[in-house]
Amino acid sequence: MTALLEGITGPADVRALPADALPDLAEEIRVHLVRHVTRAGGHLGPNLGAVELTIALHRVFDSPHDVLLFDTGHQAYVHKVLTGRAGDFGTLRRAGGLSGYPSAAESPHDVIENSHASTALSYADGVAKAMRLKGSARRVVAVVGDGALTGGMAWEALNNLAGTRHPVVVLLNDNGRSYAPTTGGLAAHLAELRRGRRPTLFEDLGLAYVGPVDGHDVLAVERALRQGARLGRPVVVHCLTRKGEGHRPAEQDLADHLHTVSPGGSGTVPTWTDVFGAEITRIGEDRADVVCLTAAMRGPTGLDGFAHRFPERTFDVGIAEQHAVTSAAGLALGGMHPVVAVYATFLSRAFDQVLLDVALHRLPVTFVLDRAGVTGPDGPSHHGMWDASVLPVVPGLRLAAPRDPARLREALREAVDVHDGPTAVRYPKAKVAGDIPAVRRTGRYDVLREEPGAAGLLVAVGPMAGPCLEAAEELAAHGVRVAVVDPRWIAPLDPELVKLVAAHRLVMAVEDTTTTGALGGRLAQAMAVLGAPTRVGTFALPANFLPHGSREEVLRAHGLDAAGIATTVLKRLEECG
Repeated sequence: MTALLEGITGPADVRALPADALPDLAEEIRVHLVRHVTRAGGHLGPNLGAVELTIALHRVFDSPHDVLLFDTGHQAYVHKVLTGRAGDFGTLRRAGGLSGYPSAAESPHDVIENSHASTALSYADGVAKAMRLKGSARRVVAVVGDGALTGGMAWEALNNLAGTRHPVVVLLNDNGRSYAPTTGGLAAHLAELRRGRRPTLFEDLGLAYVGPVDGHDVLAVERALRQGARLGRPVVVHCLTRKGEGHRPAEQDLADHLHTVSPGGSGTVPTWTDVFGAEITRIGEDRADVVCLTAAMRGPTGLDGFAHRFPERTFDVGIAEQHAVTSAAGLALGGMHPVVAVYATFLSRAFDQVLLDVALHRLPVTFVLDRAGVTGPDGPSHHGMWDASVLPVVPGLRLAAPRDPARLREALREAVDVHDGPTAVRYPKAKVAGDIPAVRRTGRYDVLREEPGAAGLLVAVGPMAGPCLEAAEELAAHGVRVAVVDPRWIAPLDPELVKLVAAHRLVMAVEDTTTTGALGGRLAQAMAVLGAPTRVGTFALPANFLPHGSREEVLRAHGLDAAGIATTVLKRLEECG
């Protein structure tokens, strides 16, 4: 670390610095971020744009006495630096190391993890109410990106805040973007505010407003924050920032200003997202009725190619997953086949819409769930380990988990050919390996390894097929024969797969999802209904919030690699006698 940073052990040190030292501190922080984030991977551009703003925040407010909330939490790296964690950045996003989001377990300065956008204002409303009820003078500040304001929950909170006298400061970090440029009427309104328009939408709602102010001028932001705090009522302090500020590669990256970077470069091996992106574009060429929707994640979900080829059939709705799903339902009612591309973890925000706006009406909407299962370094809020347990309860929904690129392309085409209800296709955040050929197909499932007289059956869900086949080889070397099948479509249950399971003594469903509600449990229930003696085990992830680490580390820690699978099979066989 450089001279000034070495002296920062907490916010008190930041407040003690003379004003003329602040530009040097900002520069040191940027150098520190670039050095460590480019090595570890993570959110670079948003944090480079929030340096001066965060310095001012900690000079005006007294964390952790005053409550600082970030929306979204990926813009909190500078906050971590200023609260005594600069020396930990060498462990950023590594197992056991510094989280890429605020983490209450990591520091008393972190209150909410908040990597799902548009929630901090509701937290702020509730915390401020609690402070008032307790007679506390603690102040509440929500640092909110303009992209987060495209989510409806933010406006529910603003509506409620406007009806109170709670001293909540909303620090609006307006860089005109989330991943991509902010969309819709809000973006146009903020653009007008930058040109000096008054009154603002915030004032029309009944909130106070200060700004706009240059978010890269620490002293200007300090003055605006002090002015807003003195009002003693809900106020929006509007700061204008530039994503990627101070780092030329980020400034020149017009796509997303190095929103995220990968350690050591991205390499040339295609990802599951790449495979989806290429195939959905080909499908778009074949099917004029196919349209795609995204919630501010066009590039990360692989839709750039489709959008460039079919801009009129691509809809970015902002960080508004609920709206995306019901808008897709409307497109389906109008005769289109919508494909909603979303991270698996973010679909949980729109479960009601999937259930009652899409499935109830048996509408043909396809959900493409990127980052399903263990995602790795982004931690508990980004692991997509809930969808495969929750979606099977939705009547009429078909859910696919492809094992390889060929099966992803196949499942996607099968999904958009369904006309009487919703479909979903899930896959992980990972590089793709080679295709895994099937011995044969029966019903909807593929037989990957046949073993006459097998001691057991492994039902390998999606990308767990590779580790299951490796485990079968390892077991065979020890004289234990197991067969391996891939169900391909994991909901609803395939009657042919149920018959196959009933014909075996021991069956293990191996899944990259949470155990509760997983395929193994549903197969066990089917065996109970049949009265079959088959013992079905679910080998999946615990129903806990799992910490960050690489995908391989997290899977291995829970026995979901070849060695762990083989060990579990041997143990279960011993238990069966």
